Amino acid sequence: MITISMNNHTWKSYVYAVCGMIGIFALILFAMGHVPICECGYIKLMSGITQSSENSQHIADWYSFSHVIHGFGFYALFWFLGKRIRRNSSDAKKKNLPIGARLLFAVLVEIAWELFENSDFIINRYRAATISFDYYGDSIINAVSDVLFMMLGFHLASKLPIWATITLIIAMELFVGFMIRDNLTLNIIMLLYPFQAIKNWQMGA
Repeated sequence: MITISMNNHTWKSYVYAVCGMIGIFALILFAMGHVPICECGYIKLMSGITQSSENSQHIADWYSFSHVIHGFGFYALFWFLGKRIRRNSSDAKKKNLPIGARLLFAVLVEIAWELFENSDFIINRYRAATISFDYYGDSIINAVSDVLFMMLGFHLASKLPIWATITLIIAMELFVGFMIRDNLTLNIIMLLYPFQAIKNWQMGA
């Protein structure tokens, strides 16, 4: 069995920590008033209609691709930060940042974003500035799935060459953009500085 250590932690410790973080995340969402599953009363593997009250309520939807891309980005970010830590440290071995620790940080950031995304401020922003008119926040199962999709992206980025990761990002953005006239790039643009022309195009005008 191969272990990667930081302060004598093993992969099993990282798995327990990630599971604990996700469990606490789910409890916080429940305390915030989010429903465990879709109020429709059933669970779908994939919800394909974006302009629907069931969007972001089931296990996966078109925005799950965005969370895979989050994982790509977080892997690159914490790989870079880990290299900087080693480079600037007089004790490089002690300061080494193993992939398990980087995953923990990635999960923490993704959970922080999910909590912010499911706050009243962002929910209202989505409904006012984007095409998500029926969005009232994620169900707990969908939010947890978003974190898992991020972890999938993180894992893929750790295994794939850089060119393949970049190719996947471009392919997913183009594919999702073609299918629903929205993707991670457009989502960020419309949240930060909404363009009426983009909104009209997304609505099919």
